[in-house]
Amino acid sequence: MTGDIETLETLSTDYKESMPADLRETKSFDWYLQECYEDAKITRNAHQRVADMFDYYGTAYDETEGVVEYLLASEDPLGDGENTFYGKVIHQSIHEFVNKVKSGARRLGPERRIKLLLGPVGSGKSHFDKQVRKYFEDYTLREEGRMYTFRWTNLCDVIKDQDPSDDTVRSPMNQDPLVLLPLKQRQRVLDDLNERLDAPYTIQNEQALDPESEFYMDRLLAYYDDDLQQVLENHVEIVRFVADENKRQGLETFEPKDKKNQDETELTGDVNYSKIAIYGESDPRAFDYSGAFCNANRGIFSGEELLKLQREFLYDFLHATQEQTIKPKNNPRIDIDQVIVGRTNMPEYKDKKGDEKMEAFNDRTKRIDFPYVLSYEDEASIYEKMLNNADVPDINVEPHTLEMAGLFGVLTRVEEPDTETVDLLSKAKAYNGEIDEGDDIDIKKLRDEAEQKAEIGEGMVGVSPRFIGDEIAEAIMDSKHRSRGFLSPLTVFNFFEENLEHHGSIPEENFEKYYRYLETVREEYKERAIEDVRHALAYDIDEIQRQGEKYMDHVMAYIDDDTIEDELTGREQEPDETFLRSVEEKLDIPEDRKEDFRQEVSNWVSRRAREGEAFNPQDNERLRRALERKLWEDKKHNINFSALVSANEFDDDERSSWIDALIEQGYSEGGAKEVLEFAGAEVAKAEMD
Repeated sequence: MTGDIETLETLSTDYKESMPADLRETKSFDWYLQECYEDAKITRNAHQRVADMFDYYGTAYDETEGVVEYLLASEDPLGDGENTFYGKVIHQSIHEFVNKVKSGARRLGPERRIKLLLGPVGSGKSHFDKQVRKYFEDYTLREEGRMYTFRWTNLCDVIKDQDPSDDTVRSPMNQDPLVLLPLKQRQRVLDDLNERLDAPYTIQNEQALDPESEFYMDRLLAYYDDDLQQVLENHVEIVRFVADENKRQGLETFEPKDKKNQDETELTGDVNYSKIAIYGESDPRAFDYSGAFCNANRGIFSGEELLKLQREFLYDFLHATQEQTIKPKNNPRIDIDQVIVGRTNMPEYKDKKGDEKMEAFNDRTKRIDFPYVLSYEDEASIYEKMLNNADVPDINVEPHTLEMAGLFGVLTRVEEPDTETVDLLSKAKAYNGEIDEGDDIDIKKLRDEAEQKAEIGEGMVGVSPRFIGDEIAEAIMDSKHRSRGFLSPLTVFNFFEENLEHHGSIPEENFEKYYRYLETVREEYKERAIEDVRHALAYDIDEIQRQGEKYMDHVMAYIDDDTIEDELTGREQEPDETFLRSVEEKLDIPEDRKEDFRQEVSNWVSRRAREGEAFNPQDNERLRRALERKLWEDKKHNINFSALVSANEFDDDERSSWIDALIEQGYSEGGAKEVLEFAGAEVAKAEMD
């Protein structure tokens, strides 16, 4: 073993430096009051703190989409990029979620609503919700996100029937210490703080003390003859409050259980039976503040599969959202301050949406759609992340494998276009950003038509990334068992086809359609495989440069209505239309669009010239592709296609050079042989036809 090793001392030092310096310290109420004047943001409510958290970790603005990308999702700085989110539609959803939180921070209404994340299985709802809770924990550890609560001390000195084990009692709801001030005096402080506050919101706090703290305050004020200063100086300590999901502090996840065992006390808390014998049943000290709403106070409440709860059980959310209070059994109402997030899948949402008895609950939700990714390259990034985060065997993922898997997923999710000029594959490519100048494709129109056509929204149905990821994993292990050191699209396609009907989340009525989409993806891969082989077999930089210069000379002459000197005779002649079309037809540019393409490349060359850049067809993707294909057409008749598919000729120098060229494109040796055989067979078949 080489290199430095960790020691207990370095690990301990690193941990200590990661913790707030005042985590174990106690402060006086007077200290907290002065600290509020120094930094008013320590008194923020939950919506304000969560809103600031998103901005704290960084933002980037996408001007094209008009969407703010939050780096905690797009880059995951805490996890070194391990848990990033991909796809414009997902960042649009996150942008919408944060906007609702920020609106709640300004008291515009969403602070009194459930933020309901709606989407199909595997769309990233749970992942995003978990990410928000993870970052909230970290944010409250930092100076910028700090918050404080209080605890009662020396209670037995004054309250004679106080259990000695309860001589020191932490605020059961982890409330902000300012709630210890009566409303009138508290408002004077808040008015001062808001004058000093540099934020897009104002700080308000009209909460009442929780019933147990109210009990202690009343007893202590009576003892000190309403001298509030004596109460706060002698019986209150201020402590740092850090969100911790494991400890159920400021963060809580709530899961639906068996309908017969559901009890509202899981949300609101219940009587502490161990204290009844000491204090009596009606005493507020005999209440157990262990409900999910209590635990989440000042932070985030996360309801998993929220709409699977019984209708009656959901009524507790009405007060929690609209009135920001909970009303537990055998205890007075309790004020709460938290961001309430719910998650649900499509069937439960449709069921509850159509239930007239759920009208009040539905009115108190703000729906944020979390659709599937609709760009196949972004979808491929999801699978790449999956592989990067796993202990993947020593195996080469061949070019196009993840992209074609992503394309299959996207085809099952996008709505069939109504127009005859755009088919489903073209639409998927357009969503992926593959639109050339002159293409008659209006993405906004396609999206608008799809939104009107879809039952809820585009991308809310289809094959989930989980299914595709599972099949990729199976294909990897199968390749290893068969001693194949590579994973190719052809292998993945086979697993899709074999297991499509065995996946429980895919409706039977979609099988035939999805098999048709899989054939579309196979055809797309065939074209890409042939393109790669074409590049390997016929790629000649010098010849492409020469042909590119010739093409541009004739294009310029055509645009200027001029003549051009013949290379052989030196005579002036008209631009060679046959040559020009032989290049343009390789991109399927029709006769009536040739002038648009010629003007496009002419403008590109002119811009390059003004910038002092020499002409290089390699820098123009469309022109390079057209020239490569023409060169292939010129050379392919001299290529021995039988050598492509013949394993017996593997040692042939020519075949070895083709394999080396494919390896330079990212193929493994085994993958290069497979794509040579596959593409060679397809080309040979086409030549025979």
